[in-house]
Amino acid sequence: MFDSGFGGLTVARAVIDLLPGEDLVYVGDTGRYPYGPKPLDQVRDHAREITRHLVDDHDVKLVIVACNTAAAAGLDVLRDECPVPVLGVIEPGVRALVQATRSGRVGVIGTVGTIGSGAYQAAVAAASTEEPVELTCAACPGFVEFVERDETGSDQVHVLAERLLAPVIDAKVDTLLLGCTHYPYLARTISDVMGRDVVLVSSADETAFEVRAELLGGGAIGRASGAAAGEHRFLSSGDVETFRRLGARLLGPELDRVEPTPWR
Repeated sequence: MFDSGFGGLTVARAVIDLLPGEDLVYVGDTGRYPYGPKPLDQVRDHAREITRHLVDDHDVKLVIVACNTAAAAGLDVLRDECPVPVLGVIEPGVRALVQATRSGRVGVIGTVGTIGSGAYQAAVAAASTEEPVELTCAACPGFVEFVERDETGSDQVHVLAERLLAPVIDAKVDTLLLGCTHYPYLARTISDVMGRDVVLVSSADETAFEVRAELLGGGAIGRASGAAAGEHRFLSSGDVETFRRLGARLLGPELDRVEPTPWR
């Protein structure tokens, strides 16, 4: 799996917990983050490069695009080009969002690139044909950078959240999808600003369930639960020691060593 940085570790944690026997290779492209403000064709090129690396150099049997911006930019292209299944985080999150709402008023927050791509708008429309929902989207530039600097509880990010979340607050949504894998690390701040009655939805767990279903369906599931734990490898295109230090705090003890990527 890969992400622009640390955000995809939320998905990695869910996959490790659900599928402890699977080997996992995680690429955090911290040397080129953030993806959100970049043109989608540039993000697509990054995603293709990382996917080729995972398939050619690590012989993976499935690729998880654990980055909403990359999924919005190039998931269909990756699926067409890749010889193994490629899963994203958008559809699983949207399914959970539509199922969780009580009022039919839902929100999605994400990077500028993700929201501007229209990927979530299209996915919500496709998932809510029987009971249409009213969707409000808001881009949240700056959130990713606070997570990457490990400043998730600062006064500054709270002030930024109050300003950026105003559109979804005004829309009176009862359910909000965190449409960037970095955002669960800001869940406390987001919940404080949105109010405790608003349900926050993360795509991490739903994505892990989809991974399990894909592997089971293809007969490619790894070691059984209770067997030896899978091997976990972590790579970063940025400073590997910074990734190891902060990543271990975010993910847990499985992240004890980080390797450089070939394109550093």
